[in-house]
Amino acid sequence: MKIPPLPFTSIDWSQIEPTHHPGERGFALWRTFTVGDLRVRMVEYSPGYVADHWCDRGHVIFVVSGALTSELKDGRSTALVAGMSYMMSDFGDAAHRSVTETGCTLFIVD
Repeated sequence: MKIPPLPFTSIDWSQIEPTHHPGERGFALWRTFTVGDLRVRMVEYSPGYVADHWCDRGHVIFVVSGALTSELKDGRSTALVAGMSYMMSDFGDAAHRSVTETGCTLFIVD
């Protein structure tokens, strides 16, 4: 990931209209800021959310609130709670997907 040239930029996430993304179960609400190839998001997963796809894209993820399990396609999984992060490079490991029983809010840079 490379941050493209841009001036100092602050984001009021409450002013960005969310987009609705259905999961295999539940849904995600994305508030997205994009510049060049950089995407920065505040994402809310509903309780019971299961992603509808396996993802190979790299991310830096910070759990703002709630709890999340990151499942890897090879069977591994990692539980994360508020205050925890994970990082993954593009095609750097087994594909992954997000699952949450309680719901959560994530800050994601990719």
